[in-house]
Parts: sequence; C-alpha cells; structure tokens
Amino acid sequence: MSVPRCKLRLLLVGVAAGFACRLSAAAERTEHFDQDPNWEGRNHRAAALEPQTVRQDFGYTGTAHAGGKAGEIGGLISPAGEGAYYATEIETATFEQPLSASGTLACGDRPFHVLVGFFNADTLNEWRTPNTIALRLNGRGDVFFAYVEYCTARWRAGGDSPQSFPMVSNQQTGRMEPQGFAAKGGVHRWSLSYDPGGNDGNGAVTATIDGQTAVCHLGQGHKHDGAGFNRFGLMTVMKSADTGGELWLDDVTVIGRKFDFDEDPRWDARGNRRTYASSIVRPRCDFGYSPTHFAGGRAGGELGGLVFRGDCRYPEKMASYADRLQPLSLDGPIKAAGKVCLRRGVSDSTMLFGFFNARESMLSNPAQNAGLPASFLGISTDGPSRDGFYFSPTYRLGDHSRSVNADAGPPAIYPDGKSRDWTFDYSPAAAGGNGAITVTLAGRRVELELDRGARQSGARFDRFGMVTTWIDGNSQTIYFDDLTYTFRQD
Repeated sequence: MSVPRCKLRLLLVGVAAGFACRLSAAAERTEHFDQDPNWEGRNHRAAALEPQTVRQDFGYTGTAHAGGKAGEIGGLISPAGEGAYYATEIETATFEQPLSASGTLACGDRPFHVLVGFFNADTLNEWRTPNTIALRLNGRGDVFFAYVEYCTARWRAGGDSPQSFPMVSNQQTGRMEPQGFAAKGGVHRWSLSYDPGGNDGNGAVTATIDGQTAVCHLGQGHKHDGAGFNRFGLMTVMKSADTGGELWLDDVTVIGRKFDFDEDPRWDARGNRRTYASSIVRPRCDFGYSPTHFAGGRAGGELGGLVFRGDCRYPEKMASYADRLQPLSLDGPIKAAGKVCLRRGVSDSTMLFGFFNARESMLSNPAQNAGLPASFLGISTDGPSRDGFYFSPTYRLGDHSRSVNADAGPPAIYPDGKSRDWTFDYSPAAAGGNGAITVTLAGRRVELELDRGARQSGARFDRFGMVTTWIDGNSQTIYFDDLTYTFRQD
C-alpha cells in the first residue's frame, strides 16, 4: 500500500534464533496534517443543507405586551448556535450566594425557545450554557412550556427535579408530559430564585409561573464545581439555527432592583439586533481536513470541525472522514494517540473517533434502535448533561456494545478550547483474554474490558477517523492533530 507523506513506524521483535527479525503484529502511521491527506469522506461536508438565515431583534421596546403601559424588553428571539443576549450587569455572584428575579411575561403564537435568567457574558458558547441559572421557555403555538435548569462552570447541568411544573398524562402514550401555559394574549407572573442552603446545602433553584412551582436541586458535587454569574436577562438557546418567535418581559426585579422600563434601561447587549447566515444547522456536518491549528499540533493543519449525531434511517445523515487501513482484527493490538481540542459541545451530542468498518458502520436501518454504529472500536465524547462530556472508550462488536459509565470515572473533556494529549490502546490479551481498551486523556486513565465473547464477533476495521452515531441529536466542534495509529496487522 502506497502511503505518501506519512511516516511509517514498524515495530520489530526478535525471534528466538540468531539476530533474525520479523514484523510484529502491528505497524503504525503518523499524520500531522501539514497538508490535506485526502482521506475518504462521506457526507462530511453536507451539501444538502444550506446555511440558514437567523434574525435576532430583541431588547428594549416601546410596546406593552407584558404590562399595562408602554415600555418593556423582548421581541423576536431565535435559537442559534451563535450566542445573543440583552441583560443587565450584576455584581459577580456564585453558587454561594442567593439570587432572585421576578416580573411579568407575554409571548406570541409563533414557536420560540429562550432562556430567562442569570448567566456569564464571558462563557456563552453552547447549550447547556456554563455558568447559568435559568428559566427555559419553549413556545409551541397555543401554549408554552417552562423548565428550570442550571449549568456549572464545568459544564455539568441539571433541571426540573424533584418537582416540575404541572404535568398531565398523555392518553395515547400513558407518559407524563408538561401541561403548558396559555401563550398568545396572556400575561403571566414569574419568579426565579436560587438558595445556596437548599437541598441540604447542595443548592436549589425554584421557579414559579402564575403560582405554579418547579424546583431543581443541584446534583451531588455540582455546587463544588463553582459558577460565576455577571448578567441577568434574555439569552438565546445555543443549539443550532431554528425559527424564532416573540417574548416580552416587564416590571422586572433583579436582586432587589426594580425595572419598569418606562424608558430605555440601556442594558448590555450582544448580537440581539442582527440578521446573518449561520452554518450551524442541524444536522449539517462540516468536518474533515482543516488548515486551522486549534488542537495544538506541531504546525498548522488538523482534522475536525462541526459534527452532528447521525441518523441511520437516512444514509445522507450519516457521515465519516477517515484513512483507509488494511483490515484489522481483534486478535492483535490496536493503538492510537494524538492531541484533541473540544471547542463546543451541545447537550445530547456525541463525537465518535477511532476504528470502524467502511460498509458495516455506515449501514442504513429503518429504526434508531442502536446509538453506536456497527463494528466500531474507539472513543466517544458523549455524556449525560449532569456530568458534561466524557472522553470514553467505547465499542460495538456484533451483539456487544458498551461504553465506560460514570461510576468507572472516565476522563472529562471540557469544551474550553484547550489542547489535551490522549492515547488509545486495545490489548487482546487483557482481561483474561477477553480483551480490554485503555484510554488516557491529559494523563487520566480508564479501562474498559470487553464482554466475554465480543472478540469472537468477527469485527474488522478498515477505516480510522471520525464517524457519526446512528441516533440523531446535537453537535460538537472538535479537532485532532499529530495522530499516530495502527494501520496494519501482520
């Protein structure tokens, strides 16, 4: 196999007699992305979805939707990957201090999605948004739904527990669902407060709308993560571009300070009055070779970009970008290492990186009954919102599919734009011959043993790189560089 530009490193082991040598079970390749490696790409630069026009038009206005007299804040607010807000500055507060806000609200009959709450203007990048305590309002036409949520400085989040806004039973599914509040034409009273002593000292957030109450307890250890809040106001939900709707607030009180909006309060504003084209459109993947230098490699050029979860029901919604390998099996060692940088991570998102099969991992299925693609051995950056994002060993081999769970302590990877070193090591002899994967990130180590029988699945890996999941969701922006990886077994 011809390998231009790449440095090949052959691991040699001695044989018993004389000085004769033979090739070991693995040969490795190193790629620095000093120039485009021309790896194989499938749907990785989505052409079917164009960038979407996003319009934000909110702030102070002379209208009177949410109060009895002219003057309020609000307007057209659109979900988007790019942050926007209109907010009053407050003295920086933490999880150790009480917080409170209240007022009235009104909304139109178009769908909307917006956060009302405390946040940090310096850390707006994604949803769940770090350093936030918020009331999330989701308009669906005739009604809007309300949720309580928070996110720490370490991207660990929670919401709506143990008591949420009124729920009703869906007669068709039997599931409990939010009841919702009347949208168009109604004025609602709301409040939001944080008590650092609530929940046995772990912290609790309480919200009310029209006398209905929801309580959110901070998760174990989340208060210790810390947070810093320097604004209160309206903020966009930063997932991906979507249609917007109207919301207005009036007679707002923030930590004892009253705003009746009889005149322009000249609150701090960012991106709240503009129209632009956003390329963060679900599920518009845009990853592969990039001339950028975020991951901290030896020079410019790297692998990565915007990665949405895939959807196995639609072949065009699954994507990959990978180097071609001579097929690898689970009978020999498989390794990889390099640098990684997670720049943005939205809740309910996953990036898969590692070894996979060009045909089996990209199969189309009529139902989303599995999250991981078939014949995959590598790393996942998934994680529940309560824990943020993990850099976790993961596999799906035949009927066997597993990732390291939170109790096993996988390394956390933060969407903070920092470069971190990582390693991946699959050993077929580990775990009594069942095989095991060891992953390190910034020196922190975790091991995942393969299920008994997983090695006998017959899985073959002929690609190394990035591949999407089989269940759809949100996006991450991530980059890799200075990669060394197994490309052949002899």
